Amino acid sequence: MVRVTCIAGLVHDGKVYLGGDSAAARGWDMLVRADPKVFRNGSYVIGFTSSWRMGQLLRYAFDPPEPSNEQRQDLFRFMATVFVDAVRECLKTGGYATKDKEQESSGEFLVGLGGRLFIIYSDYQVAESLDWIAAVGCGAQVALGALYAQRESQAAPHDRVMAALDAAERFSNGVRGPFKVEHV
Repeated sequence: MVRVTCIAGLVHDGKVYLGGDSAAARGWDMLVRADPKVFRNGSYVIGFTSSWRMGQLLRYAFDPPEPSNEQRQDLFRFMATVFVDAVRECLKTGGYATKDKEQESSGEFLVGLGGRLFIIYSDYQVAESLDWIAAVGCGAQVALGALYAQRESQAAPHDRVMAALDAAERFSNGVRGPFKVEHV
């Protein structure tokens, strides 16, 4: 699967800042799209790569579950079970999820909730970095390097995410502005 794009995020003072580019590429063809790859849905901020269809389903058809106070005590468990099960159902209903040899798969995306940043991989695995940063897409490694290099920066979180996306655009063929940053 080709992972064109860059979605980059960081956690700062209990808020998640997530930014994304506007590239849609197939082979050598590129379209800069008006619909954003990063958006808010309820109390979540989501940024996707892999498929615009997946992103449209997550934005318009997905009704994300709200964790109870008890579930917030173990938010990772909630994300790995309740949240992922709801995503799987949405993507299956929307005709996007695939199944090969009894294993389901989708695309990759970042999710911010409750001041934490999660990576959802194509096999629905949930990850959370020990660092305060995460990125997915073909520009991910460049963006992670740029975010990490700014770890002592006094710049606003929004500006740090924008700088990471700028770096990814500079060094990756599959990343194009304009960029959009959301926070929750």
